This record gives sequence, C-alpha cells and structure tokens, in this order.
Amino acid sequence: MEEEQLDYVLVPLGLLVFGLYNVWLLFTVLRSPRRTVIGINAETRHQWVFSMMSVKSLLSLFLSLCDPLKNGVLSVQTIRNNIMASTLLATTAITLSSLISVFVSSTSKSGDTSSQLFYGNKTSILSSIKYFSILICFLVAFLCNVQSIRYYAHVSFLVTVPTWKDNNPSIEYVARNLNRGSLFWSLGLRAFYMSFPLFLWIFGPIPMFTCCCIMTFILYFLDTTTSFTRHLHNNSSKQNTDDVESAGQSSLTAVETT
Repeated sequence: MEEEQLDYVLVPLGLLVFGLYNVWLLFTVLRSPRRTVIGINAETRHQWVFSMMSVKSLLSLFLSLCDPLKNGVLSVQTIRNNIMASTLLATTAITLSSLISVFVSSTSKSGDTSSQLFYGNKTSILSSIKYFSILICFLVAFLCNVQSIRYYAHVSFLVTVPTWKDNNPSIEYVARNLNRGSLFWSLGLRAFYMSFPLFLWIFGPIPMFTCCCIMTFILYFLDTTTSFTRHLHNNSSKQNTDDVESAGQSSLTAVETT
C-alpha cells in the first residue's frame, strides 16, 4: 500500500474502533448501568442528593436548634469542587483551541510544513483537516464543560431548598440536574480523550490507529465495574439508607420528647 493511502484506511478504522466502543458503552449505561462506572456514579449522586435534602427536611426542627446550615454548606462545597473541575477543563480547552488557531494561521502563511517525522499523506489539505479536527474536539470539550458548570450552578441553589421527605419529585429534579451536569462533564472528558489520537495523526496514520486501539483497551477497564465493586456499592447503599432512616427516627423522637 502506498504511503498516501494509509490515511484513507487506518484513520477511519481507528475512528470506527473508538466509536464502536463508545456506542457499546452508551447501550450498556442505558440497559445495565451497574456494569459501568458512569451508572454507579449516577446512582451514588442520586442517593447523595436524597440524603442531603430529605435528612434536612426530616430534622428541620431539630437542626434549627443545632446547626441549620450544616447540610447546606456541605452540599454547596461539594458542588463547588465540581464547578472548579469543569472550569479548569473548560479553560484548558479554550486555551488549546486558541493556540491551535494561531499555529494553523502562522503555518498557513509560511507554506509547506511537512517534515521527515510525518509518515503518510503530506498534502496541505489533509494537514488542515488534522488541525481542524483537533480544534473541533477542544471546542466540543469547552461547550460541554460550560454546560456542566451551568447545571452545577443551578443545583447549588436547588440543593439548599428545604424539601419534605415525601416530596420526591423535587428531589428527583435536583438529582436529575446533577446527573446531567456530570454527563456533560463526562462528554467533555471524552472529547479530551479523542484529541490524543488526533494529535498523533499529525505524525501519521499508524500512531493514530495504534493510539485508538490502546485507548479503547484502557477505557474499557476504566469504564466498567467488577462484581466485587457492584457488591460493595450495594452494601454501602443499604448501609447509608439504614443510617439515614435511623438518624431521622431518633432525632424526631428527641424533638417529640423535648
């Protein structure tokens, strides 16, 4: 096979491998969420929102005598950490996008930038496609992280609103918005992952295809869970639920006796 034809074979094949893995991950999250880290984290965040809001409403009278802002401050601080992480990724993405734009504009004026390190098609059109694809990845990452900040900021207000335990729709709405913010953060992180093979595409289609295969293999172990992890998550969830119920009943008993 000629050197110029490798890009037309290995690059689509590498993108196909990476894309098929993400499609499989999406179906697994929708059908068997406990098999993935994304699904287990979503359930954990749902339980966290329920504990932060429902415990506060159950103990509203008791906490007013002790520390009424304890759960509220804890919730806001936790969400603030997520906002800071999303802000860091968004800043990194837009900075790299600006650097790539400046680099492309400068190299386009200087002429041919092919080097002996490059292996594959060295035409100027394909070089522009490479830089443009990397730029698109970082712009997508920036937009996803901005949306993540938007949802996290909205949840930081909603999670401090007093809610009765029986008012499940309100708690479900807060948990759904929190999971949406985390979903956009995960999508932005996937865009960063996708930029690695595209960066290596600058040096040829062979490094790009190799990076797609290796990254897919690594992400499989990072995104999936084992039976031990699922069993541990189930036990911790049951223990947290029992602790919340026992704490609520004991505190209500203390309030009634006083």
